[in-house]
Amino acid sequence: MTNDAILDARTDDEQFDLTLRPRLLSEYVGQQQVRENLSILLEAARRRGEPVEHVLLSGPPGLGKTTLAHIIANELGVAIKVSSGPAIDHQGALGSILLNLSTRDVFFIDEIHRLSSVVEESLYPALEDFRFDAVLGKGVGASAATLPLPHFTCVGATTRQGLLSGPLRDRFGAVYRLDFYTLAELEKIVTRSARILDIEIHDDAVSEIARRARGTPRIANRLLRRVRDFAQVRGDGRATIDATKKALAMLEIDALGLEPLDRQLLETVILKFKGGPVGLDTIATSLSEEPETVEDVHEPYLIQIGFLARTSRGRVATELAYRHLGITPPDPGPQQTRLL
Repeated sequence: MTNDAILDARTDDEQFDLTLRPRLLSEYVGQQQVRENLSILLEAARRRGEPVEHVLLSGPPGLGKTTLAHIIANELGVAIKVSSGPAIDHQGALGSILLNLSTRDVFFIDEIHRLSSVVEESLYPALEDFRFDAVLGKGVGASAATLPLPHFTCVGATTRQGLLSGPLRDRFGAVYRLDFYTLAELEKIVTRSARILDIEIHDDAVSEIARRARGTPRIANRLLRRVRDFAQVRGDGRATIDATKKALAMLEIDALGLEPLDRQLLETVILKFKGGPVGLDTIATSLSEEPETVEDVHEPYLIQIGFLARTSRGRVATELAYRHLGITPPDPGPQQTRLL
């Protein structure tokens, strides 16, 4: 198959992601503290001629954990093998990946908090002693064997670091948390992406997309692509502020970046449960969504902008959420005063 045929076979999403993903730390925008620490870690490993220590990246979805894993491999000039916690569903799957690594390769495990306990325990000696304890055969004829592994670097990514067991977390020598991006950082990302995609975009349109991107580069790039589509179909191909606002209005993304499900979540807490407190499972059931989706995808930003608060009794909508939805907030009771 030719290279052109391979590219044609990719989905548009895959091509978009691969095109815009930075390959080196110097191209990576934002997360300054993480970048500085990571650059020292990589340079020190290069000077010693050693593999980089295992790295754990945590933070909400879309902030660049996968991108950083690829950057680590690119900076070191080594291969990267990619998998995820749910995909490594038994010891044999883990062993197959580990035994095919080369020295200094990067093994990236996305959603590492979703590894099964059996697989996780098999990973411990691989991370610490670079060996894999395999069971050969079945039943009474089974025997144990210890297989040596090359010195590799494991990069784990998680949206829920609190779900990682202590023993697994302790085996990562470098632990970094990624935070939401600033407006200025997102503007740089949108400008860079527009240049790569050869989109003529006005400065005010760049700012508008950045404001509605929920502090997340992945969302900023996704919105840019939708604005591009709208401008090509309904306009003259230029991403003006007018075309941008109309495109985002069709997507029902409001001025703060809230999507329909975000507003539905807030309305559920406010209207169905009188502002809370209400449990996560109850909210998820009301929205017909998985609790993990609500907790990992929607809650972090709503908490970040002060629309939702977590308490020991459940989730509570704040006064800011009432005002954003145009709902009159209740008079604060003795226990609500601190939130409203």
